[in-house]
Amino acid sequence: MNTTIKKQAILQSLNSMNTSEMEDVLDYIKQLLYNEQLDRDYQVFKKNAMDQINKALHGEYEPKR
Repeated sequence: MNTTIKKQAILQSLNSMNTSEMEDVLDYIKQLLYNEQLDRDYQVFKKNAMDQINKALHGEYEPKR
């Protein structure tokens, strides 16, 4: 089965679903793609960035060299 036929089959399946079924499929895909470690890393990165911004706004920031 080539890629085009697979894509068409997926689209046909999605078109035949009701809203609730589509949401279930989307939730399933999100669960497959969600990586807890990546989320944790992002949260740490975001916290560090916010801390640096806060320090810069208060004149306490010393850039790394």
